[in-house]
Amino acid sequence: MSDGGANTAGKGTFFAAVLFLAVFSYFWIGLNPFPDPNAASLSTPYGGSSNLLNQLIVIAMSGVVLVAVLQNPARHLLLRPHGLLICLLLWLLFTGLFAGDPSAAFRRIVFAILVCLCSNAVLLIPKNETQFAKLMCVGLIFAVGLSYFGILALPRLSIHQASDALEQSLAGDWRGHFGHKNVAAAAMVYAVFFSLYIARSEYARLGLMMALAAAFFVLHAGGKTSSAMLPAILLLAWIFERWPKLGTLVLVGGLIGLNGILLTASVSPTFSGLLSAVGIDPTFTDRGSIWRLALSAIADRPIIGYGFQSFWQTEALFNSGQAMTTWAVTAANSHNGYVEQLINGGVPALIMTVIWLVILPVGYARRALAGKNDIVLTRLFLRIWLFSLFLACLESPFFGNSGPIWFTMLVSVFGLRLQANAGLLNSAPALPVLNATARPVSPINSTPFGKPR
Repeated sequence: MSDGGANTAGKGTFFAAVLFLAVFSYFWIGLNPFPDPNAASLSTPYGGSSNLLNQLIVIAMSGVVLVAVLQNPARHLLLRPHGLLICLLLWLLFTGLFAGDPSAAFRRIVFAILVCLCSNAVLLIPKNETQFAKLMCVGLIFAVGLSYFGILALPRLSIHQASDALEQSLAGDWRGHFGHKNVAAAAMVYAVFFSLYIARSEYARLGLMMALAAAFFVLHAGGKTSSAMLPAILLLAWIFERWPKLGTLVLVGGLIGLNGILLTASVSPTFSGLLSAVGIDPTFTDRGSIWRLALSAIADRPIIGYGFQSFWQTEALFNSGQAMTTWAVTAANSHNGYVEQLINGGVPALIMTVIWLVILPVGYARRALAGKNDIVLTRLFLRIWLFSLFLACLESPFFGNSGPIWFTMLVSVFGLRLQANAGLLNSAPALPVLNATARPVSPINSTPFGKPR
C-alpha cells in the first residue's frame, strides 16, 4: 500500500468514526442534555414550538450520512424492505391530510424518515466489527458517564424532584441526562445489552463494568417495567437462540396476551377488579385513563386515524369535551406503541407496522441464528428487538423523532435483517464505506462481520 493510500484509509476511518459518534450522540445525548423539567409548558401542543436549530442539525447530519452511504457498495441495503416502508410512508402521508395541522404531520413524517436513515446508516458506516465495537464502547462510556456525572454534580436536573412541575411522585428516581426516568431506564437496559456485546467482542472487563454500571442505574431509575424486563428478555433471548420456534411462540403469545390484559383492564371494571384481587395495579400507574381515551378516539376513526403524531397535546384535544372528564387529554402519547399506530394511521398503519417490526424480524432472527455468522452480534440485535417490542406495550417508542429508544430499536431491526441475509452477502464486495484501500472483510455494513459461530 502506498503512503497516499494509507493516508486516505486513515482519513476515511477517522471520518467514519466521527460520523458514527455524531449520530449516536445526537440520539443518545441530544442537543439539550439535563433538560429543566419546570421549563415545559402544559399549554404547548405537541411539536408546537419549532426548534429551527435542531431541524437544521438533523437535516445536515442526515445529508452527510446519506452521501457517505451512497458511496458504499452496500448502499442497496439501505432502508429495506423498500416496498413495505414505501407503502407505510404513503399511507401516513395520506392520513396526514386529515390531521388538524397537515403541514406539521408531514414535517414529522420527514423527520421520521431521517431517523430511519440514520439508524440504518450506523450499521453501514463502520468498516468492520472491531471498529463498531470500539465506537459503540466510546459512545456508551460517554452517555452512561454523563448520566452518572449528572447524578453527582447536577442532582436537581438528573434526579426527579418533589418540586418538579409534573409528576412529583417520581421524586428520587434517577433520570440522568434524559428527560424522564422511563426513558433513562430503557436506555440503560439497551446499554446493558451493548455492554454485554462489547464484553464478548473486544473488551471483556470494560464491557462487564459498563453492564454493571448501567444495570445499577436501571434499578435507581425506578423504571419497574425496564427493571423487570431486563432479566426476562435475557432469558427469552436465550430461549429464542436455542429453540427459535418456542421463542417465537412466547414472543407472539406474550405480545397478544399482555396487550389484551392491559387494554381490557382499562375498559372492564370486572377484569380490573380481578387484577386488584391478585395485587396488580389495574390502572398500570394510571395508564388506564389514557388507554380509555385512546380507544374511544380510535372507535371514531378506526381506518385513517388522526394523522401522524397529530392527536395528543393538540388544541383540538384540549378544547374537546373530554378535557372536562379526564386528565388523560394532557398525556404526551398513548403509552402503548401499538395503540399509538391506530391513533396515527388507523388499522392499516398498525398492520404494516406490526409486519415491519414484529413479523419480518421473527424470520430475520430465525435465519440469522441458523446461519454461520457472528452469533454475538445477532444476540445483541435480538435482545434489543425483544425488549423494544415488550416495552411498546407500556410506552410509545415507535416513530419517536428524538431520544435513544426508537433509534436503538431500528438499529436492531435493520441489524437482524443484515444478519439474516449474511450468507447471501458473503460474496459481495466488502464495504469500507470511506476506506476503499482496506482488505476485503465482512463488515457490519454488508455482512455481520463474518466472525464464526
